[in-house]
Amino acid sequence: MKQKILLTGGAGYIGSHTAVELLQSGYEVLILDNFVNSHKVVIKQIERLTNRSVKLIEGDVRDIDVLERLFSDNNLSGVIHFAGLKAVGESVAQPSNYYDVNVTGSLGLMRVMEASGVKALVFSSSATVYGDPDELPLREDAPYKPESPYGRSKMWVEQAMADTANSNTNCSYMALRYFNPVGAHASGEIGEDPNGIPNNLFPYVAQVAVGRREALTIFGNDYPTLDGTGVRDYIHVVDLARGHVAALDYVINNPAMGFDAVNLGTGFGSSVIDVCDAFEKVSGKQIQRTVGPRREGDVAAYWADPEKAAQLLSWRAELNLLQMCEDGWRWQSAYPNGYVDMDSVRTPESL
Repeated sequence: MKQKILLTGGAGYIGSHTAVELLQSGYEVLILDNFVNSHKVVIKQIERLTNRSVKLIEGDVRDIDVLERLFSDNNLSGVIHFAGLKAVGESVAQPSNYYDVNVTGSLGLMRVMEASGVKALVFSSSATVYGDPDELPLREDAPYKPESPYGRSKMWVEQAMADTANSNTNCSYMALRYFNPVGAHASGEIGEDPNGIPNNLFPYVAQVAVGRREALTIFGNDYPTLDGTGVRDYIHVVDLARGHVAALDYVINNPAMGFDAVNLGTGFGSSVIDVCDAFEKVSGKQIQRTVGPRREGDVAAYWADPEKAAQLLSWRAELNLLQMCEDGWRWQSAYPNGYVDMDSVRTPESL
């Protein structure tokens, strides 16, 4: 019998790509999503790409009644927890909302999992838990130094997972610390579609290339890096999704492992200029650029040490920056306005 996995926030950017990889790996997928930051058409796109059906429950991860009914009605083998808010700047303006959704929602999910006897959990964490790094590359044993409510919300959930695992020796919990997910599925049929003005570099560059935005503002060109612009570890979203499948396999096959945290990154840093140049190369479009002042809270550079993922999960990122840009451009050029450009299709009924 195929194992059924719950993806909270599974219709989102990373969740949807992970759903595709899970289905193609033989898992059954159940998605819980409230569609605050996602679109229902994504469910149909996942099904089209995999020729597999997806069960959808429309609801909020903070709704305990929904969670209890979901776990009661489904024989789940594990959970991948994506549901949450994710904009650093917005978290500074709305900290209580971030703590409510990200922390309260995660605690409620873990309580229902414990009561239901579901032991395997993979959590969508973030490299923001490290803050401004003392040294590079960043290893998992680097100290917690988050500099925003968003980063602190991820840190607190990780600590709650560790404490829960220490108190319940049957748990197998893993936090995956993402670096900078970018790109899209190679088909161009699912991709990143942020609400409003993008907070992150890559979708902004893509929207400039497709004509939705006039120019990219580079926030600071006087950092102590090779070209003066910020350097980040960009990872293809499909590589990231495959990392989730590897992590899920691990927590399911290693019961009572307790808690662990693993970086998902490439181990290489690319600057803002590198990303713009690569996107221009694959798209044939000029990325208009202006330079503005540094943003408060931005750090000069960070990238991952990915060796723990390689050793523990037998996973490494395989796709390079040009492939990230090629797939991202395929998605953005096909759907300049994101999912609203897709034809109206039937979506699965919500429960």
